[in-house]
Amino acid sequence: MYRHSPPDRPHLSVIIPAYNEERRVGITLDLFCAYLEDHGYDYEMLVVDDGSTDGTAEVVQARAQHNSRLRMIACARNRGKGAAVRRGMLSAGGELLLFSDADLSTPPTELPKLLEAIEQGYDLAIGSRGLPESDLRLRQSWYREYMGRTFNLLVRMIAVPGIHDTQCGFKVFRKGAAKELFRHQLLPGFAFDVEVLFLARRLGYRVKEVPVVWINSPRSSVRPLVDSIRMLRDLLKIRLCALAGRYRER
Repeated sequence: MYRHSPPDRPHLSVIIPAYNEERRVGITLDLFCAYLEDHGYDYEMLVVDDGSTDGTAEVVQARAQHNSRLRMIACARNRGKGAAVRRGMLSAGGELLLFSDADLSTPPTELPKLLEAIEQGYDLAIGSRGLPESDLRLRQSWYREYMGRTFNLLVRMIAVPGIHDTQCGFKVFRKGAAKELFRHQLLPGFAFDVEVLFLARRLGYRVKEVPVVWINSPRSSVRPLVDSIRMLRDLLKIRLCALAGRYRER
């Protein structure tokens, strides 16, 4: 089901947002493309360079010269992870669309678990670190975990009840769901995951939370205190946008 598609489009699109990822994006692309090719997936790989100021673009372009399935979308300036993922999702041509973080905290070997959920009829399958079956092989520091749990509690209270982990960077969407959700999505920053899941609930899409392997990246660009405050602000923005009818207008 997941490995064959009409010749004019890939079956699976992989969208990777990247901002100043020169040091690891090459390894990420090598590992991900090797996995997909070894397992026979018909895929395209889209790297959205979110206005990087280092050599991210050059690393991606060098690999694209040797892999016709890989292309880069260049953003003129840094707008944020949510804006980068949105652009990639709306540009992708696959029947299934996977968003993956550039650090591969969830490895590509977890992809079949999410695709199985899609095969069962779900519109979105989201990787989760918050389920009893989740396999956290390298954990975050205690204060990051504490802030993460606090944020997830607020998410469940304010926006998306019943989902244990909205922020894991490994999510698969059916094409129709992805195009509609990201057409409505507004927030450019880290809270875009919450916004998309909030919209999915409002629009009646079926969401499956899937336990995955997760390995903490020591080079995370997330600033626990500053970004937690910003994400709390964005949670309130989601509610305000919904009340103001902004999601219906797009």
